[in-house]
Formats: sequence, C-alpha cells, structure tokens
Amino acid sequence: MTAASMARSAGQCVLMLSCPDTPGIVYAVAGFLFDRRCTIVQSRQFHDPDSHTFFMRVQFAHAGGLALPVPDLQRDFADVASRFGMTWRLGDADEKQRVLIMVSRFGHCLNDLLYRDSVGELNLDVAAVVSNHPDLGLLAGNYGVPFHHIPVTPGAKPEAEARLLEIVQDERVDLVVLARYMQILSPGLCEHLEGRAINIHHSMLPSFKGARPYQQAYERGVKLVGATAHYVTADLDEGPIIDQQITRVDHSLSADEFVALGREVECRALARAVRWHTENRVALNGRKTVVLH
Repeated sequence: MTAASMARSAGQCVLMLSCPDTPGIVYAVAGFLFDRRCTIVQSRQFHDPDSHTFFMRVQFAHAGGLALPVPDLQRDFADVASRFGMTWRLGDADEKQRVLIMVSRFGHCLNDLLYRDSVGELNLDVAAVVSNHPDLGLLAGNYGVPFHHIPVTPGAKPEAEARLLEIVQDERVDLVVLARYMQILSPGLCEHLEGRAINIHHSMLPSFKGARPYQQAYERGVKLVGATAHYVTADLDEGPIIDQQITRVDHSLSADEFVALGREVECRALARAVRWHTENRVALNGRKTVVLH
C-alpha cells in the first residue's frame, strides 16, 4: 500500500484479495461493506481448481455518496483478512501509482506510456526515467519527466543497481517498468522488486533468441508477431505473464515492416499490463497471474 492511500479519503475504493478457497469469503466481504454502508460498483472473482485459491476484486463506494476513510477501512478489514489467511490490498481507486520507467535506446514503449498517461489513458505518476544510455533524455524532458543516465559497465554493475535502488527509494516508487531496457538485472535486484517490476519481451512463434529477433522472424517467414508483458524474475523472460499481444504478418511485408509491427504489439501489451497492475487487477498465482478485468 502506498503512503498516499494511508492519508486520504476516497470516492471509490478497490479491494483485491487472494486466499485459500473456503466457504464464506464472499459473504464476509459483502458483510464488511454492508456494515459500512458501502455499495459494490464492480466485482470479479475466480476460483483456481489447481491451487485451490480464491481471487476477488471489489470496487465500491459509499451508498450515501460520502468519502471513504481509507485508513479506517484498511485497519478494520485486517480482521477479516486474518480469519481467511488473505493476501490483500485496499486503496483509493483513483490513486496514482508512482512509476519509474527504464529504457535503453529504443524509445517506442517509453513514448507510448508517456503519451497514454498524458491524455489520461493511464493513471500514473511517472517519477523518473532511468536509462543506461543518454539517448532518450530529450523525450523524457518533453513530457516533463526527470531523466537519470546510469551507465552499466561490466565492472560497475553493482554500483549502477545501487544507484537505481536509491532512486526507487527516494522517489517512493511503487512500480518499475522495463520498457525495452536491454540489461539483465541481478537476482538480488529481481528479488527486491518482486511483484512490482514489469518487463516487455519480444515473443514470437517460434521464439527467436538473441539479437535482431524481428530480422530472424522475417527470414523464417513467420505468420504471427507477438509480445509478452510479464513480471520480472531472476529466470530471464520466464516471469508470470500479465498480457500477450499478436498481429498477423505475411510474405509481402519487408523486414522493416516486421520491426514496426513488433514495436506496435510491444507497446500494446506493455500498456495493458501497466494499466491492469496499477488498477489493482493482477494477482500472482504461483508462476502465473490472475487478471480480474
């Protein structure tokens, strides 16, 4: 829960929870809201038969139109959560999450996120852009976002990651987005950012590893170009998947057109993943995610 949610009231709140499935969970949540004169605006739930876990997202408002006291609701719901062994978060539905975006030299995902946020399509508070190259400083500046150039060299990678964590802490960052950041994060950093770092990966059928993946796809004559947005883990590009996007291609397209289409699906997948995470719609379920639209 962010510090801002602890100090304010809200027009609507979101409760996101997961716990071992057992009778009475929905009844307990509904009763908690009823006792506080709250009305449910939206509710989604899912039972996973494999893990026997119950997932629920409830967006609610006060029935009389009054502001909701977020800290009081958080304190009171802790008793309900304890009874059912819940992993949960409750906060202001309109609260902006503090986001740090990491990039290298490819600016399409960065530009897409900043543009979507500028027109109100995403509910972000972009704290900073961090890059291992200086190239995209002007783009960040055009949106009024602070830019930090942190070079990453083989002998100074620990120092670079330490500087990154300083910015995360100083800027009270809730979510780190790797928007085509072409550096491997250390296992320790991945562990520190677990569940709050999202990466975008070029993912095609078949999968092409290494440099110039779209050129390889073009040379193999693939019929689909795709991208995968997932949480960052120490297992490279194998973190829990949040969203995947594809587009059809054929023999008539050039290699450059493959690249352009690849950039488009990367932007789409990453934007959807960031939106769902910041709207508290994503829950971890082992190596998978549950996304409650």
